[in-house]
Amino acid sequence: MSPTIAGLIGIGVLVILLLSRMPVGFVMAVVGFLGFSYLVSIPAAGSKVALDLFWTFASYDFFVVPLFIFMGALAFNSGMSERLYYTAHRWLGHLPGGLAMATVGGCGGFAAICGSSPATAATMGTVALPEMKKYNYDLRLATGSIAAGGTLGILIPPSIVLIMYGILTEQSIIKLFYAGFIPGVLEVVIYISIIYILCRRNPQLGPRGPLVTFKEKIKSLARVGEALVLFALVMGGLYMGWFTPTEAGGIGAGGALLIGLARRRLGRKGFINSVLETAQTSGMAIVVLVGTIIFGHFLAVTRIAFTLADWIKGLPLPPIVILSIIALGYIIGGCLMDAFALVILTIPIYFPVAMALEFDPIWFGIIVVRVCEMGAITPPVGINVYILKGVAKDVPMFTIFRGIVPFLVGDIFLLAILIAFPQISLFLPNLIR
Repeated sequence: MSPTIAGLIGIGVLVILLLSRMPVGFVMAVVGFLGFSYLVSIPAAGSKVALDLFWTFASYDFFVVPLFIFMGALAFNSGMSERLYYTAHRWLGHLPGGLAMATVGGCGGFAAICGSSPATAATMGTVALPEMKKYNYDLRLATGSIAAGGTLGILIPPSIVLIMYGILTEQSIIKLFYAGFIPGVLEVVIYISIIYILCRRNPQLGPRGPLVTFKEKIKSLARVGEALVLFALVMGGLYMGWFTPTEAGGIGAGGALLIGLARRRLGRKGFINSVLETAQTSGMAIVVLVGTIIFGHFLAVTRIAFTLADWIKGLPLPPIVILSIIALGYIIGGCLMDAFALVILTIPIYFPVAMALEFDPIWFGIIVVRVCEMGAITPPVGINVYILKGVAKDVPMFTIFRGIVPFLVGDIFLLAILIAFPQISLFLPNLIR
């Protein structure tokens, strides 16, 4: 059997096992080990696995992941998400659909200190949904704004998925962070604009909240001062070259801990929960990463990725059409699995294709992350929708899916802009020398 045929069979077995809901990391490790053993030898495969395990756990670069996860966990358990929503509520709540706008604003703010899409959706669902129910918001708009707003967690830095993309492709994590900033802000603006248009046409969707004086608005900013300082310290320090991404994660986690203690909102239980959440999420990430590396060695032996890249490069199709096909695949994949696992699974295959087409690797990373999160709210199996359903148990799934339709239209519009104008993503990274 030729290496290419063996590789295709391996990919087919991988897909079948993933559809059976087996853990992604273990499936990739087992298929990669068996495939490498078949094409090379069992002793060589065993040696590779041992080295992969050692270098992954010993890698200083990978330590950035648990640090930023810890930062987000501390921010959540210290009530930072509630304070962000409170401030956004004071500034936007009096507008048509103002609470939904505040939810999107709160999601954007929490994403800037969390870095996880499911965590952002679950957190803001707990905080914002009861408030919107209180003011008789249409449940489609209420749940749709939360599910869509949760997708900001993967794009606005610091993003765990962007970190993994940078590690796997050996790209600058700092540049990836800054590349995601303007698209993330644009996404917030587009979502808020969609809510405003919907509620202007039908005020019953999102009734106005109470009018707040300008003095109260200014006063509410004190509740988010620490979040702004924390974000500015982490991102500003990275931009100025004061510290590496790993050091930034440590400083961010330390800052979130000090803020929680200073506000007396982070007790013993909250701290223990933060440590446990970080350990669980980081453990999952490490297993997936090790599995990806082992499977990647198998793919390298088969040379499927490079053969695919050469074949696609020779197709009589414009690069934009090929990129659209890749994007569609990511949207479909995003329906079925978390963006973190999807990116790790597919980058070894698609990244050589992108390089063969001479796409900018930083820009390509932003496009990949954006379309993955479109899949997270796309029927029939949007991950964020299921997470929100766990919070809003009384809301039918069909209602949530109907609510995200206008936001999906906005996502398609943003994706078209990012593809047509790459400098939107590359402007800030190009300033970094």
